[in-house]
Amino acid sequence: MSTTVAITTMTAAVLYGKEDVRIEQVPVPHAAPGELIVRVVAALTCGTDLKIYRRGYHARMIQPPALFGHEVSGIVVEIGDGVTNFAVGDRVVPLNSAPCGKCYFCLRDQENLCEDLLFNNGAYAEFIRVPARIVAKNTLLIPKDVPLEYAALTEPLACALHGFEDSSPRPGDTVAVIGGGPLGLMILHVAALAGCKVIAVVKRNAQVEAARSLGAAHVIQTTDVTDVAAAVCALTPNQRGVDIAIEAVALPETWHQAVAMVRNGGVVNFFGGPAAGTEVSLDTNRLHYGDLTLKATFHHTPAICRQAFALIASGEFNAERFITGHAPLSELNAVFTQLLDRGNDIKTAILPGMTEIER
Repeated sequence: MSTTVAITTMTAAVLYGKEDVRIEQVPVPHAAPGELIVRVVAALTCGTDLKIYRRGYHARMIQPPALFGHEVSGIVVEIGDGVTNFAVGDRVVPLNSAPCGKCYFCLRDQENLCEDLLFNNGAYAEFIRVPARIVAKNTLLIPKDVPLEYAALTEPLACALHGFEDSSPRPGDTVAVIGGGPLGLMILHVAALAGCKVIAVVKRNAQVEAARSLGAAHVIQTTDVTDVAAAVCALTPNQRGVDIAIEAVALPETWHQAVAMVRNGGVVNFFGGPAAGTEVSLDTNRLHYGDLTLKATFHHTPAICRQAFALIASGEFNAERFITGHAPLSELNAVFTQLLDRGNDIKTAILPGMTEIER
């Protein structure tokens, strides 16, 4: 085993419950066989982390008390026995999950639904342990010309790319994206890069500007219209509706809007993750006689993660536009409070001791 970690404790964020995240000193992890220890350079805030902060848990991803955070990049400082594809000093992005490769869903190429999907948390810390399965299946080497904080966008971009590709897009399609949060903006940017005409439906002023800068052909601000679906349809030929509507808000109201704004024969993707128990009623006549395809997309796969990473590394994806703030680990609670208050930041990079050279 190789290691450069000499200290015994580190600063980390520990989730204890609803809006209860404490910055504490905890033991520095060490690498078991097949594992890596990575010094965290950048950990990005995420809408899922914000939900976890607000609710105090996530049924599938994390149960308190637990180390917190999952969008991360950094530098390998320790390798466990048997690891041959990484070395101390490598710049890496370890994804937050890895499938088993053996269950019913994995064997049907639906690895995002793996019955034993392994999640990893602990990005808001000075060091993070990467489990052996994630090392083997879902840890990527970062080229020297790619900023580490940009590479940390791989996980959310993989989710966005999965949702877009799952909607069966074709170049030239008109795509409506409902929601101006980080993932909604990523989806619209990916769609624009793929040659689609994008109509963004957002709420706040800052989201209007962001959507335009990321390639939206039209932006509808919900505070300016009384009928969002009608406003979207008015921007399509003969007001027939969009080819694809992707909902990234997770509210019954926006589910209805998505169904109402798509053309006959179109695709609706309910991408946003609603709270458990949320129910919605849809007009079955509209679904049947409109010949609509309804989909929902969850999480990502190792293959999609590699596609997302390649898009970032190519420079085609505007990574800089998505990281709108920086803060030390000690200010994590203040950052989440600001996000709960609907601040203008898209993503904040939490930096536990990062230098300008590493950025």
